[in-house]
Amino acid sequence: MEAVAEDYDTRDILRPLVFRLHENVPAIVREVLLERGWTEFDKKGQDDTDWNLYWRNSPFRMADHHSIKPWQRLNHYPEAVRITRKDYLARHLKRMKGAYGSALYEFSPVAFIMPNDYMKFIAEYSKERESVGRRPSYWICKPVDLSRGRGILIFQDIKDLVYDCAVIVQKYISNPLLIAGYKLDLRLYVCVTSFRPLTVYTYEEGLVRFATEKFDLGSLDDVYAHLTNTSINKYGASYKKYKEGIGCGCKWTFSKFRSYLRIFGVDDVVLWQKINNIVILTLLAVTPLPVASNCFELFGFDILIDDKFKPWLLEVNYNPALCLDCSIDDAVKRKLLHDVVELLNYKQVDAFRQNRVAGAEAGRWRVPWRAAAESASGLLPRQKVAKCPSASSVRPALRAARGSGRKAASLATKTAAAHPRKTLTSQLREGMNMPKTPSGGKAEAENKQLPGAGHSPRQPAQLSRWLPTPDFCNDKTMRPYFLSDKDQRPVPRVGDFVLIFPFNEAALQASRDGTDVKSIIKEISKSVSKQLPSKQNTKKRVGCLTAV
Repeated sequence: MEAVAEDYDTRDILRPLVFRLHENVPAIVREVLLERGWTEFDKKGQDDTDWNLYWRNSPFRMADHHSIKPWQRLNHYPEAVRITRKDYLARHLKRMKGAYGSALYEFSPVAFIMPNDYMKFIAEYSKERESVGRRPSYWICKPVDLSRGRGILIFQDIKDLVYDCAVIVQKYISNPLLIAGYKLDLRLYVCVTSFRPLTVYTYEEGLVRFATEKFDLGSLDDVYAHLTNTSINKYGASYKKYKEGIGCGCKWTFSKFRSYLRIFGVDDVVLWQKINNIVILTLLAVTPLPVASNCFELFGFDILIDDKFKPWLLEVNYNPALCLDCSIDDAVKRKLLHDVVELLNYKQVDAFRQNRVAGAEAGRWRVPWRAAAESASGLLPRQKVAKCPSASSVRPALRAARGSGRKAASLATKTAAAHPRKTLTSQLREGMNMPKTPSGGKAEAENKQLPGAGHSPRQPAQLSRWLPTPDFCNDKTMRPYFLSDKDQRPVPRVGDFVLIFPFNEAALQASRDGTDVKSIIKEISKSVSKQLPSKQNTKKRVGCLTAV
């Protein structure tokens, strides 16, 4: 251990983190990481393992997951495609509906996977047509593995159903919530930092995506009236025009959307609680995924709201679009990526990119919650190095790791008093946008010490009220951003990412050893019973929202 300590040089303390990008990764990912003081991996001049973050649009090989180092992160979990391919998602949700009832899993339109379910679809289609007084449904046909609205067909008469690849056919939601006559949906960003145990964060800000022509069931072939994909609407004739009630372009932020809803008395808190439930229930359908360490997954959940304010899951995106088509994209996605990096909780020691502890790769970092909890309490040498400002203080810390756990913990406690824990990237940038601490605000003064505080200074009750803090996180003794030393609990908030699972103590316990889906479903059912929708003046409000 002492020999390893001698390898460190004072200059290593300022060594930057390194990112590695696969081809076709959006430019904003590189821009954000460079803004944070990172450097890009040089394949010719650096060793294959000399990087901290590897970001790619396609899945990693299992060999990449098996050879992961303690200082590295991958932006995909193995087999995350289980919920991002439309036919897989439909099968998983159908299975969960059969196992746990339709009361909870009635948030996805009825789906038929073609060509296997063709006869089932014909039976359902014929049953509706033969029902007296029942209005025939509209249907939407989507290729199972395409994105950005490609290949989508909306129809009412089966003679119009034509496809030449694997598709799913779903009931089309023909009564969507409209604003000024335009259809919209929500792009919600969800980051899963662990599937074992399941740990889920949703991003407070997001994108409201509008169609650029007014909704009209009489023109099903008008993609600009029925599809909200920006990749389609940015080529529409009305995209750059000012549209009454919406403005130019085709996007709002969640903040603007919530403000708009409140004007008409809509309880957006209840709405987002329902959306959070959809996210959790969807992820439970594929939990657990294969064991993999040092991974995270950024999903894009597409949610449509109908005129009764019921949210529907349309699909889950594997690589949510990070291209910048407008200023709203830049404002939302740039900060999103900054907060994703903060959520990864890099330490100074990760910049060394060396194995310092014998047996580290044998599983010491394999359990994210345990590792971070030990790191926060000073039981891991990686955290001792992170707190040390010079090589001279690195050596005694590393030597101390050879002693008893009690001595190591004591040393970490003393050092922490003098050197508050911060992530490397926040320290590199702490002078850039550090908010001033209001006088007389003790809590605010403590928050100023948190990693990421310079980048995410706001903790507004106005924004966080619709994503309530989990019940079990109301422990004032828990250090934000790190995990509780005693209970190994995930941090409730990082930047604008808010923890939505586990959401209470029972859910936390049910996700500790494996995932007790049945117990978690029971807890969600309890919370749903408390989220009864408000029926006050619903029709009046809808009329206001849909008015032209």
